[in-house]
Amino acid sequence: MNRKTGRGNRWGLALVGLVLTLLGGSALARGLGAFPQDWAAARTTVVDGNVVGFFARNSPWIWWLAALVSLVVALLALRWLFVQGRRQTRRTLRVEDGPTGVTEVSAGGMAQAVAADVESSPAVLSADANLVGPQTRPEVRLRVVADESVPIGELSRHLSTVALPHMRDALDRDQVPAVARVSLEPAPSPHRAVR
Repeated sequence: MNRKTGRGNRWGLALVGLVLTLLGGSALARGLGAFPQDWAAARTTVVDGNVVGFFARNSPWIWWLAALVSLVVALLALRWLFVQGRRQTRRTLRVEDGPTGVTEVSAGGMAQAVAADVESSPAVLSADANLVGPQTRPEVRLRVVADESVPIGELSRHLSTVALPHMRDALDRDQVPAVARVSLEPAPSPHRAVR
């Protein structure tokens, strides 16, 4: 997830939370009689004759408006869900840009090479990698399944001394930020040949 999406998520969730908090707080305050009785009496129903009259006077267009607002909210919610599931991987990565031309490498091939380096550790059962971020500052996202019986320090040592230095060398960069999501599983038992 990039920073703009993360910031948008935080602002959107904060706004929804604020609206829900205000609605809940006002309903609680009304129930406790905190509002003036001539404005919002505590013992009256929320949907009284005034509300029913408003909907009766403005029918049927009010229902079309309610349907339209509901549709817009549903479409925005679906868009948000799709954005959460989208993987923001790169197709190519520019390694060098100079007067003689541009050198680009396949981001998928680079990610596969990183995953293969990670899988070369005896502590790793499987690995997958993606390159994300802008051309000027690519980041590596690793998903690693490691053997739960091997010390996690072995995996950390392998990442910091083998896989990531190879990645930095290939991209000719001093730093390449990386995030590794590690899950631990038991190693599969060796299969016995049955005759």
